[in-house]
Amino acid sequence: MARPLFGGALSAVVPPNATDISELREIPDNQEVFSHAHTDQSVIVELMEYQAHVEDSQAARYHFEDLAGSNKATAEGLWEVRGVEPIPSSQINLQQCSSAWLLSGAQLISKFNEEAKNTVNIHLCLFRLPQYTTDILITFNDPVNISPLSSSAVVSAEESWTLQDFLTLLQSVRLLDPGVFS
Repeated sequence: MARPLFGGALSAVVPPNATDISELREIPDNQEVFSHAHTDQSVIVELMEYQAHVEDSQAARYHFEDLAGSNKATAEGLWEVRGVEPIPSSQINLQQCSSAWLLSGAQLISKFNEEAKNTVNIHLCLFRLPQYTTDILITFNDPVNISPLSSSAVVSAEESWTLQDFLTLLQSVRLLDPGVFS
């Protein structure tokens, strides 16, 4: 069932066992953050400024590299892009976007500024909406190799989200009120 996002301006089918992190702590107004109830997986929906200086085919990589900077994972060997591909408009409901891109990669990330680093597969979707000067960025963080020294070392992998859960979310995104971009 579709869940309202950004006060009902958008909607999407969020994966099962999702906890709305805004119920636990303050989240920036441009984000909706959900975490899996039993794993360290998360999905983040962000309304970002449209990056007009970046070509559509490079924009997902641009946002991935920006994310690597936020995760302190910019050094050689701490991140990799495995692939970037366009998503055909026939596979999405968000028809207002000029293009959509899916990036798969990985980053070596510390949680809570710990020394221990965890390998996190990152699946990132970028919906480009130049008419609203907005890029919608949806990120699926999927930890795959947890350091025994990490605070996440005791997390269960039961009933974890799949790439298909993420693709279902992407296919279900709908814009209901473009006023959210003003």
